[in-house]
Amino acid sequence: MRIVTATAVALALACGAAPAATAHQPTTDGIWRMDGYGTVLSIRNGTFQEYQTTAVSCLKGDSARRTGPGTYTTPDGTVLTVRTHGGRDRGSMRVDGSVGERNLRRIPELPDACTRPAPKGPLAAFDVFWQSFEENYPFFSAKGIDWHAVRDQYRPQVHAKTTKDELYAVFSEMVKPLHDSHVAVQDGDRVFAQVRPGTVLPTEELDTEVKKFIVAHDLKDARNLQDFANGRITYADLPSGQGYLRISGFGGYADNGAPYAVQLAELDRALDTVLSQERTQRLKGLIIDLRINGGGSDSLGIHIAERLTDARYTAYSKRARNDPADPTRHTRPQPAYVTPVQGPRYTGPLAVLTGGSTFSAGETFAQALMDRPGRTVRIGQPTQGVFSDVMTRKLPNGMSAWLPNEEFLTRSGGTFDGTGIPPHLTEPVFTKDEFDNKRDSAFDRALNILRDYGGPTN
Repeated sequence: MRIVTATAVALALACGAAPAATAHQPTTDGIWRMDGYGTVLSIRNGTFQEYQTTAVSCLKGDSARRTGPGTYTTPDGTVLTVRTHGGRDRGSMRVDGSVGERNLRRIPELPDACTRPAPKGPLAAFDVFWQSFEENYPFFSAKGIDWHAVRDQYRPQVHAKTTKDELYAVFSEMVKPLHDSHVAVQDGDRVFAQVRPGTVLPTEELDTEVKKFIVAHDLKDARNLQDFANGRITYADLPSGQGYLRISGFGGYADNGAPYAVQLAELDRALDTVLSQERTQRLKGLIIDLRINGGGSDSLGIHIAERLTDARYTAYSKRARNDPADPTRHTRPQPAYVTPVQGPRYTGPLAVLTGGSTFSAGETFAQALMDRPGRTVRIGQPTQGVFSDVMTRKLPNGMSAWLPNEEFLTRSGGTFDGTGIPPHLTEPVFTKDEFDNKRDSAFDRALNILRDYGGPTN
């Protein structure tokens, strides 16, 4: 899950029979270690079991049931695809909705720690929590955090009689200085998480308030105002010939729990209407509004970008931390490509509106448009600054930690983690002054830029 409020998938295990491997495709059954991600997989007799490992722990994670050749489905409907490559000892795993794949290496057996009972108690929970960040979190140096000093400060506060409430408070204080909205502490229904200072979480309430404002102010004279995908996508034709496309998330396009394939089909239905042959030929510019966007699936963003270009290009490259002891070592970067789809495409000028409430997959989509051929200008405020998929690490006491371990690289090898993607043109975004004066400066600036077919380009 990419959305900030995502929770871990359930651990229920359903049994199933595994089809026999063919001579052309070595079996994926066995034990696999994943490059990066601190993960070992056990695939046996149609069941998939994840083990979350650190130097001090091994705990069962997600489980899934085989639902097709090489595919496994978790209880929440997430589809995992496992394949071998170049023989029986190398493989990969792909998660539906996530960009790229995770490389696997076959190992002879589970690590010893996975075959014996896990240590319990508050100190064990503390050690797994700290170690999970120590081995996977990529941004301590960039954020100026000495994680070893954090351990030295807080571990003496934990003892055998520390309550879960007290431990929850300790963990929350430990990660608070990171100001990373992809970092969270979960205990049942309560979650500690926070956004970058000066920004606002893109809640459903905020989304509703902003959408009402936009319809009344920016779209009062628009034609063909339509909602799609459970209201997550809004489109309107503007009076001066431009189009307005608002995307408030990259998920939730269908009923709760609907698999990725259903979400993708809903997106395609929306895009077939919005970017029709007739409209793509007559549009004099397109505003894409991501200012309130809670994230979701990166691949849905790539899918939209494929309707906005006539030429194949690299959206970004993705890598993960790959050495528990060395935060400078990573998996080999995997490029994600934007490939033009068959059918109507809009290739004219774009104005992309962003702000601090542009999160996660909303940001990777904005990044995927940076090297798009043609005029593309970003207007508003920097995005939130969180790009990675979210790892959910289970703790021995039933609590969980959420953290990122990936970087999304630009063409020059940099990232926008922490700072967010900056706009070309800075304008206020849904401030009190903007609301009070019924003004939308970023929208107005975008409309003026597109009317002139000018403005900065990438």
